Amino acid sequence: MTTGKFDQFWTLITVLLIAIIVIGGIAAWSRYSQPQPIEISIPPSQELQGEIYIGGAVSNPGFYPLEVGDSIEALIQAAGGATGNADLTGLKIYIPWIGEEEQPQKIDLNRAEAWLLKALPGIGETLAQRIIDYRNQNGAFHNIHELIKVAGIGPATYEHIKHLITVAD
Repeated sequence: MTTGKFDQFWTLITVLLIAIIVIGGIAAWSRYSQPQPIEISIPPSQELQGEIYIGGAVSNPGFYPLEVGDSIEALIQAAGGATGNADLTGLKIYIPWIGEEEQPQKIDLNRAEAWLLKALPGIGETLAQRIIDYRNQNGAFHNIHELIKVAGIGPATYEHIKHLITVAD
């Protein structure tokens, strides 16, 4: 009799273990759902048109037309190409917010031709030529304040245009 009760006990334990395994399997299976297909939606490409500012180590920094399909290389070439000390391994592109106020384009005193210097307020043909002559005789400007050394340009004229000029190496 003891053997019969022992067999019944192990049979009951075995049935309970099987029931637990089956119920656990069903519970696990019911929580498992087939993965939903992933839908990838790419927003329509925006046609980039307008102007782009190219500055830094290029020959002629400034705003240039931007058309669909323009490459970085084509844009750099439009700005006269990169200078010898340009680091082309890390280019920066800045996209302004809508309504963001643009900074005025600065004129490089060391590279500007007379026609560009004449675009500065208060600088006519005579003063533009004096700036070029000063640059040719004394070498490149080291800072914008040196502009006062040019005959005919005083502190008032300098104060009026200092936010529009720069000097590059």
